[in-house]
Amino acid sequence: MLQVRDLHAYYGKSHILQGVDLDVGVGEIVSILGRNGVGRSTTLKAIMADVPPEGSITFKGESLKGLRPYEIARRGLGYVPEDRAIFPTLTVEQNLVLGMKSTRATSRWTVADTYELFPQLRERATTAAGVLSGGEQQMLTICRTMMGDPDLIMIDEPTEGLAPQMVERIGALLQRIAERSIAILLVEQKLTIAMRISHRLYVMGHGRMVFEGTPDALGRNDAIRAQWLEV
Repeated sequence: MLQVRDLHAYYGKSHILQGVDLDVGVGEIVSILGRNGVGRSTTLKAIMADVPPEGSITFKGESLKGLRPYEIARRGLGYVPEDRAIFPTLTVEQNLVLGMKSTRATSRWTVADTYELFPQLRERATTAAGVLSGGEQQMLTICRTMMGDPDLIMIDEPTEGLAPQMVERIGALLQRIAERSIAILLVEQKLTIAMRISHRLYVMGHGRMVFEGTPDALGRNDAIRAQWLEV
C-alpha cells in the first residue's frame, strides 16, 4: 500500500533522512522504533509533505511526488502529529465532525464508533476539547483522523506522557482500527506496546533503517536492541 524508497529530508543544512526505505501493507500495523532524534517523526512528516521530501513515495500505486499535504490526505492517508493539534475551543463532537470527508458516502469509522469505544468522550461531547486530559485528547485526535476514512493512518508517539492504563487503551484502539483493514504506520517510543501490536517493525538509526523484521525477530536480536534501542 505504501512504498518509500531512498527518502531524504533536510532541516536547513542538516541531512536528517539519509535514504529511508519502508513498506506498509493493507491492514498492517508497522512500527518505527529508535532513539529520539534519529528521524522517526521526520519520516512521517516527509511522507505527508510537511517536510520537503526527496526520493520515491508511492501510495496505493500512485506517486505522491509534488502533492501538498491536503492533497495527500484526500487520497486516503491520515496523519496524527505528535502535538495532537486539537481545536481547543471547539467541543469534542465538533472536533470529530471536522474530520469528516464529504467525498465518501459511507465511512468505516463514525462518531458512534468513537463513543462506543470511549464512553467518556460521549459524556464530554459538548465540552471544549481543550479541557480534556492528555489521554482523552490523544484519543480524540486519532478518532478525528479516522473520521476522514483513511486507508492508512500515520501516528506519531501516541502514548507519550500517558498513564499505563491509557497506554493500554490506545493500544486497543490501534488494534481495532487495523481490524477494519486500515493500515497503521506508528512511531512509538515504548518497545513493549510496539512489540505486542505490530506485525512488522523497523528500527531507525542516524537517518536510515538499520533493522526490519517481525517482533519475534527483533526480540531475538540482542545486538540491534543494545546498539539502537537500549539506553
